[in-house]
Amino acid sequence: MAVEIHYVVVREGKEKMSFANKKEADAYDKMLDLAQTLESWLQTAPVTLEETQLEPLSLWLAEHKDTLAQVLRTGQMPQEGAKPQPEANVEPLASGRKSKAA
Repeated sequence: MAVEIHYVVVREGKEKMSFANKKEADAYDKMLDLAQTLESWLQTAPVTLEETQLEPLSLWLAEHKDTLAQVLRTGQMPQEGAKPQPEANVEPLASGRKSKAA
């Protein structure tokens, strides 16, 4: 019998994602924290966003935080092929590497 260790990210009592290593789980949890902060901040914007738009936009901005930071810092889009290095090796939500929680 094999023993497998899985690191599970749980939010509001719901299992979000499962990872094979702690570093990826921590990075995903940190990205969710940032998305939650961005969502709260976007609610104060002078533009009204539907709830169905707000959450996906917040997650997308959090997933692309390095690019967003570069745009805010330099006022320019990053050059193609010169992608900023992410903090951790976390792939976008649609990745097949992670197992989605039921």
